[in-house]
Amino acid sequence: MKHFTYTDGNKRYHTLDYFYKHKFGSKVFKVSLNAGFSCPNLDGTKGYGGCIYCSKDGSGDYAGNVCDPLSKQFETVLKVMKQKWDSQKYIAYFQARTNTYAPLEVLKEKYETALKLPHVIGLSIATRPDAISKECLDYLEELNTRTYLTIELGLQTIHEKTSDLINRCHSLECFTNMVQSLRKRNINVVVHIINGLPYETKEMMIETVKYLNQLDIQGIKIHMLHMLKDTKLYELYQKQPFHILTREEYVNIVCDQLEILRPEIVIHRITGDPKEDDLIEPKWLVKKFGVLNEIDKELKHRDTYQGFQKSILNKTHQIIDHQVKKNDLVIDATVGNGFDSLYLLDIVTEGKLFGFDIQDEAIQNTNTLLKQHHKENYQLFQQGHEHLLDTLPNYKHKISLIIFNLGYLPKGNKNIRTKPNTTIQAIDQGYQLLNKKGIILITVYPDTNQKNTTGKEEEQALLKHLKEHYPNQYITYHNTDNQNAPYLIELKYQP
Repeated sequence: MKHFTYTDGNKRYHTLDYFYKHKFGSKVFKVSLNAGFSCPNLDGTKGYGGCIYCSKDGSGDYAGNVCDPLSKQFETVLKVMKQKWDSQKYIAYFQARTNTYAPLEVLKEKYETALKLPHVIGLSIATRPDAISKECLDYLEELNTRTYLTIELGLQTIHEKTSDLINRCHSLECFTNMVQSLRKRNINVVVHIINGLPYETKEMMIETVKYLNQLDIQGIKIHMLHMLKDTKLYELYQKQPFHILTREEYVNIVCDQLEILRPEIVIHRITGDPKEDDLIEPKWLVKKFGVLNEIDKELKHRDTYQGFQKSILNKTHQIIDHQVKKNDLVIDATVGNGFDSLYLLDIVTEGKLFGFDIQDEAIQNTNTLLKQHHKENYQLFQQGHEHLLDTLPNYKHKISLIIFNLGYLPKGNKNIRTKPNTTIQAIDQGYQLLNKKGIILITVYPDTNQKNTTGKEEEQALLKHLKEHYPNQYITYHNTDNQNAPYLIELKYQP
């Protein structure tokens, strides 16, 4: 089953190509330009020497020749790109160094010139969060009403110690405030991050993405740190060697990051693209499409996608997809509003579903939903799930999957909810119904309402029972660090 919304093909993340095609109706090129700007951490305003990983071109290695006017750069870069792809819509990309770091009249001259270039439909401006003045913000807000505008902000990491080491010369607070300022003006924001920065752990790289996931950003560029000749980074590496990520490590980290990111965030870049002549390490980066293919393969192997960790329901569906076959018998032990029953019936087209719920409202809602989708191979019982075995005595060892959603009926009476003793009875009875490959899936909802601890009591009683009676047969899955968030328990039958 295809889970990912933002795809026309087999990609499991929200690609820039997909975004442009659906927004503009055709393929769109970003044409990289070098407008000759400097940086505040290069000229002494904020610091000296620039970021330690930057090349002599200031991360504009594929931009035009700074000695040429923008119009000539545009023509030259476009000529090269058209040898591979064809398009009649372009975004002028101010790439090299800090492209808002100049007097306002200079910025206006550069941007307006680019907008007049043939078939340019928008601007993408790479900059730093500490280099956009109030006057520039006001101009960008006005510019955003006339063209498709994106501001690309370099962050690289949320960790201040690493940020100091790489000579970023701005704080996380500065970055966050600028994102908010841009979004108040409805300007699209794309954030650059780097995996593999000196001495950072995998957990630190994941934390950077978790932080960004909470912000109102529209896109992200994920880079692999590449060490180039004649950079401060290479000097540091020679004096104090640090671990360079292997391709396998990088792929796994990126896939973990994609699983966390909100699906609507556009992935503008997912690997580095250094010039081979200048590259010291890692050498595997020169095979860009190999890295992209490995990311695709790993996501397919995991059967995950961008935003997978957004809801524990995605994990539930993943397990169901792998577990249930078209002729299986399954049970929805808490039908609620019928959505789990419908999902199961879309799979068991030649099998049957048995649904249980104590509330008449739940049975009616489920029956209505299933009839609307022309389902017939099901039977609903308005009774508590603690009567599973009494109701289905002829189905011992025949059921492939049983699903429970603990708590109360969504949008229903919150005082009517599953209880510890009946839930445990239902699980024990359901276990006797499972076939030799059968499983029970239980979504647990710890109660976040401090005045009502029923959910927490049920959770604790359930875990205690599982530890005592099924110690080696259950696994828990969490999609967040929040201890009050719903999570999944998978209980496997063991002969």
